[in-house]
Amino acid sequence: MTLVSKSRITAIGTYVPEKILTNEDFEKMVETSDEWIVQRTGIQKRHITADHEFTSHLCIKAVEKLRDTYNKTLDDVDLILVATTTPDYSFPSVACRIQEHFGMASTGAIDLNATCAGFSYALHLANGLITSGLHRKVLVVAGETMSKITDYSDRSTCILFGDGAGAVLVEHDDTEPGGFEAVVMGTQGDGGISVYRSGLSETMNGQPLEGRGRIVQNGQEVFKWAVRTVTAGIEELLEQADLSREEIDWFIPHSANLRMIESICEKANIPLGKTLQSVQLMGNTSSASIPLALQAGIDAGQLKTGDRLLLYGFGSGLTHAGLIVRWGVPAI
Repeated sequence: MTLVSKSRITAIGTYVPEKILTNEDFEKMVETSDEWIVQRTGIQKRHITADHEFTSHLCIKAVEKLRDTYNKTLDDVDLILVATTTPDYSFPSVACRIQEHFGMASTGAIDLNATCAGFSYALHLANGLITSGLHRKVLVVAGETMSKITDYSDRSTCILFGDGAGAVLVEHDDTEPGGFEAVVMGTQGDGGISVYRSGLSETMNGQPLEGRGRIVQNGQEVFKWAVRTVTAGIEELLEQADLSREEIDWFIPHSANLRMIESICEKANIPLGKTLQSVQLMGNTSSASIPLALQAGIDAGQLKTGDRLLLYGFGSGLTHAGLIVRWGVPAI
């Protein structure tokens, strides 16, 4: 059974901060080495915000890039969906900051937090709202400033994370087939203790939390869960859409760790050469990693209009969401 869809992704824009943190920089901060980091994660460098830069600033620059590259008007956007786990403020939302900057007079504005699965969740919501007839033009943005919640004395996590943002425009489109072909999502809430950032509550399931507002992660548990869950989710997506692996042009998973991506590809029998990722040059940018990987595919001349993509986000919660979509962005 294919997913009913009357929407399509029509434009994309991304942005990463100018400041770069290399593996050599980490050698001066914690007990580690370039060889150790690359061997375990594949990461070579990551972009980091300045003290005065926050998630809304990155998101606004990504939207500006989308608007200018594809000559899109934003006045008629009727909903802004922002996926982030690092908003500038508890409230107002990042979506409201974007609305103010661009002066979109008649639009809703919502932030959602599905951590590293946020972009996939937001795309699913955008398609559902447009296909139902409630909306016609939704701006989906994913932005993170992970550096601001990273403990740079914890060598097991500080080497992983970077900052960045990506934005796509999802518009009403009756053309057959639709832009969205299949979706799968799920949650394993009892795994929340494996990766978290404490907030108002300092306990979870009766256990005291660590980190004092910084990321805390049991990397091995998250790795095992992600490989198992995403592999099964890929099978479900292909079955739902009645597609073979060969009919997928590109696999774009959340870029958490290159070794994790390699393991997922091996278990799911997907060639690594058909995979787009952003982790090597940008680190783990949480919800922004998939749009950054899409942009990297465009820049390399790999991603073409009409390509069939399998997107898969997964992260803290534990939560995951996968989509099969037809790429509708025109070549520039």
